[in-house]
Amino acid sequence: MSLKVVIIGGGSSYTPEIIEGFIQRYDSFPVSNITLVDIEEGKDKLETVGALARRMIVKAAVPIKLEWTLDRREALKGADFVTTQIRVGGLSAREKDERIPLSHRVIGQETNGPGGIFKAFRTIPVLMDICEDIHDLCPNAWLINFTNPAGIVTEALLKNSKHNKVIGVCNIPFNMKNSVAEMMNCHPKEVQIEFLGMNHFVFGKHVFINGVDRTQEVLEKLMKKEIDFSPANIVSLGWSSEFIQSLQMLPNPYHQYYFQTDEVLEKDLKAFRENGTRAEVVRRVEKELFIQYQNEELKEKPKELEKRGGAYYSDAACSLMVSIYNNSGDIQTVNTLNNGAIPDLPVDSVIEVNAVITKEGPMPLTVGTIPLSVKGIIQQMKAFEELVIKAALTGDYLDAYQAIVMNPLVPNEKTAKLLLDELLEAHKQLLPQFN
Repeated sequence: MSLKVVIIGGGSSYTPEIIEGFIQRYDSFPVSNITLVDIEEGKDKLETVGALARRMIVKAAVPIKLEWTLDRREALKGADFVTTQIRVGGLSAREKDERIPLSHRVIGQETNGPGGIFKAFRTIPVLMDICEDIHDLCPNAWLINFTNPAGIVTEALLKNSKHNKVIGVCNIPFNMKNSVAEMMNCHPKEVQIEFLGMNHFVFGKHVFINGVDRTQEVLEKLMKKEIDFSPANIVSLGWSSEFIQSLQMLPNPYHQYYFQTDEVLEKDLKAFRENGTRAEVVRRVEKELFIQYQNEELKEKPKELEKRGGAYYSDAACSLMVSIYNNSGDIQTVNTLNNGAIPDLPVDSVIEVNAVITKEGPMPLTVGTIPLSVKGIIQQMKAFEELVIKAALTGDYLDAYQAIVMNPLVPNEKTAKLLLDELLEAHKQLLPQFN
């Protein structure tokens, strides 16, 4: 029986990690065909990554046929799983998302604040087109999306596209689980965190180790700064003991943008003055990676890939595909429809939650009502996400203005208009719905 996976955004520097994931899981996920897809601008990277991926497969001696192409529709025929790891506009678009807000003393970050809004504006229409193709050519395929902002994109697709077999994944819950395991001297498989919230705005409500509630011990260590969940792209500032004591939950690294806004802004401005935007840093990391990828002696994922902020996304994606394929019934953290798991949020909204993974998809586990301490801000963030999706699809100026003015990281309505106008102009070529 053939098992085909299509990786859209196949020229990404992350691709060797997902290939490694398939090789390691071949016994439980016997993929027979992998097709890497990219666009004309990414052709050289696609060929470099494709050649490395092929060398990795040959070295591992697994019978996987690997191809690459610029023809998305041709690639999708017969696919069982499709993953999306795209960046519309590349790193130059990300640089504008970071640079323009910082010029107005607003946090410039690729998935939060104004930058995240514009990444969603550029990305959602493209993913809608991809879903159209999937619906036409491989309607039974699961789309595993790890294109950011993953939660917003996944909700846009589940609510508005013809294709409803869509699941979002993120590396943050994965990082948090691994960090807790390291701190508590146990294996990550022994750790279960009950997650509550949305992508990049999720809290760890309870921590269980081998089924025993160890939340208080973990919170104590967090107060003593013995643990850091941060990926490579976010430098943790640590949390005050008062914040953790009052919250009684694990925050995630992205919460510092909302609860330590001034400090993060100053840190980001300093980093910007010294090293440029994060996009410029990533460009340098990627340049080094691709020099390595071109080395015909390289037949494995280089360690340096972990310097990229999204390291381990692919691990989460591979694990998810394996569990769907095998109807495993294990628990993983995914972005999926709420369906009442959090009664304080709309039933059709997308949340980041633990779910039982079956061949029919994720079955979210009920978390219960949101604690009062974070109820208001989670509901505000969800309403904001809905505004972003609406604007991305309508291309209406006032819808976009409303989304940006309601973002907690935008300080006032005058700044909101300045940012909106500058970012719309900067990304004009990539936002046809607004023209």
